[in-house]
Amino acid sequence: MLRRFARLEPLARWIGVEHSPVSHGERLLSGCGGFLGIVGILIVSQDLGISAQLLILASMGASAVLLFAVPHGALSQPWPLVGGHLLSAAIGVASYRWVAQPQLAAALAVGVSITVMHYLRCLHPPGGATALIAVIGGPDIHQLGFHYLLYPVGLNVLLILSIAILFNAALPWRRYPVAWARPQQVPDHPLALQHDDLAAALSEIDSFIDVDEDDLKLIFSLAEKHARERRARSRRR
Repeated sequence: MLRRFARLEPLARWIGVEHSPVSHGERLLSGCGGFLGIVGILIVSQDLGISAQLLILASMGASAVLLFAVPHGALSQPWPLVGGHLLSAAIGVASYRWVAQPQLAAALAVGVSITVMHYLRCLHPPGGATALIAVIGGPDIHQLGFHYLLYPVGLNVLLILSIAILFNAALPWRRYPVAWARPQQVPDHPLALQHDDLAAALSEIDSFIDVDEDDLKLIFSLAEKHARERRARSRRR
């Protein structure tokens, strides 16, 4: 049986099956956090029409995955969350108002949002959905105009951000925002890492990390190379 799974390993890596060694408790906590976040969104979005409410929930549901399942990820931090949603909302409303062709407006809203988020360093994938909703959300969304940024988007973003901060603060091994994480001491002398070392480190972190083992090895290798070059330069001085 194990041999069969071993044969599937190349296929699993190729299609992107993650091997993050996260505990069952951590996975369940992520789900509980997402549940609480969406309950809050449902409460504050009751004034919207049902179709608009469902669309907003789809966008915020994607944010909930990042904030509660990947709280230490770069795309989950407060600036990507707030900036990504609000900027994308503004771009979406502008695209709907200023581009007459709906299909072009929808595509433009998403494309421009991605570009702006990249340049302003607030890349947040659900922001693309927020921009798209401003174009295809129907009358309940369109009548809001640029107020769409404040309600429902702005209010929902602040609510889910607050829930994420409070929820993760109660768990000592989680820190959100990640800037609250305690700095880890790095050994002065790099060691030759093996698979078991990386697996043990990831298990100790006990949180999904959007980096696979090969990326970690590459990062360590490049960092070690940089350290050697830095030491060589200091010796020549």
